Amino acid sequence: MNTYDVAVIGSGPGGYVAAIRCAQLGMKTAIIEKYNTLGGTCLNVGCIPSKALLDSSHHYDDAVKHFEEHGIDIPGEVKVNLEKMITRKQAVVDQTTGGINFLMKKNNIDVYQGLGSFKDATHISIAGENATEIEAKHTIIATGSKPSNLPFINLDKERIITSTEALKLKEIPKHLIVIGGGVIGLELGQVYRRLGAEVTIVEYADRIIPTMDAGLSKELNKVFKKAKFKINASHQVTSVERVGDEVIVKANNKKGEEVEFKGDYCLVSVGRRPYTDGLNAEAAGVKLDERGRVEINEHLQTSASNIYAIGDVVKGAMLAHKAEEEGVFVAETLAGQKPHINYNLIPGVVYTWPEVASVGKTEEQLKADGIAYKAGSFPMRALGRSRASMDIDGFVKILADKTTDEVLGVHMIGARAADMIAEGVVAMEYRASAEDISRMSHAHPTYTEAIKEAALAATADRALHI
Repeated sequence: MNTYDVAVIGSGPGGYVAAIRCAQLGMKTAIIEKYNTLGGTCLNVGCIPSKALLDSSHHYDDAVKHFEEHGIDIPGEVKVNLEKMITRKQAVVDQTTGGINFLMKKNNIDVYQGLGSFKDATHISIAGENATEIEAKHTIIATGSKPSNLPFINLDKERIITSTEALKLKEIPKHLIVIGGGVIGLELGQVYRRLGAEVTIVEYADRIIPTMDAGLSKELNKVFKKAKFKINASHQVTSVERVGDEVIVKANNKKGEEVEFKGDYCLVSVGRRPYTDGLNAEAAGVKLDERGRVEINEHLQTSASNIYAIGDVVKGAMLAHKAEEEGVFVAETLAGQKPHINYNLIPGVVYTWPEVASVGKTEEQLKADGIAYKAGSFPMRALGRSRASMDIDGFVKILADKTTDEVLGVHMIGARAADMIAEGVVAMEYRASAEDISRMSHAHPTYTEAIKEAALAATADRALHI
């Protein structure tokens, strides 16, 4: 029987990063993955493939709507080749997951293909083509999450689908109904809207992206309506039925009236649930909470002292980069180091266009906590860079403590917001004030000038360019 210092169950961003860091720190490490490719949901059916389709559809959208204005004439009709688009997406996935294989070999990490389940706290059975058993002094559970569903919805994975199926459709829907106005639903909804589908969003909360700052939701709602999305907030879905090639969705609106939506596809994107199926956690003394998540303490340690858990399978935001931070945290803890994670500074991003990004507290949270704050905003349309690229939707908002001027939250919607939010994270990590940001030189012309201007607005209501 092979023995290891650390075994990692699950090879998503949390798992494979944890394995690499353990190996870097001198631990003999194994990683166990039940699927044929490494990388987990993120690399195979999540972050990476969805971004590939978002980029491809963005190019098409630009060609149809904006190339002529840029002085680019295309003879003939611009057409979508969905099959080729999906093939390119898969090539990106294959290249990325292949890169994880390379990293495992480079770091001398043993890879086991099969379903890992605990025999006890130190022994793991691996079921599969090459069934075996290994022993590990420490184990890191990184088994991730799966798409959630509503109890009355029968996912046939043909017309009533999850994000997994939406990434490999063989045709562009005529009318795609999206249940859920969160990150996944909006991103995939935008892909198919750009390609010509009619898209209807049905959201239970009173606004789309309900967990983010309300100002971001309002601006994205405006952009989506301009793109002819049909957005139905405050709607509780009561039934989803397939009749032939048609899907009928019924919901109650905020007045309690029943409304009906008909389409040829329905994407169910109502969040994700922790995935522990087949783990046999109880055999190792690992407790799960009432929501199926692995219970952990502040050190990410489970009820079994030699077993840790990270990522989507534990409490907190279900984000790949949060899982990565936790993977490194556990590895360094096992090595006797003193790592830290500030969960308030884990940024959230929606990769629509314009992109939406946020870090720290929202205005709603600050009000609920009774914290006196000041806010400064700056519209993207006031930037020369935005006008040059025709990306004028959106704004940057900075929230700062009213007394100390320390930055408490940064919220933005606009071109490249996903990249720009890192400036807010750095500022808040070092407890910068809004004035600190306002006095930093920002290259001109860039989108990040909006951050400086928002900081100026927050500091003394003195933005320069509005």
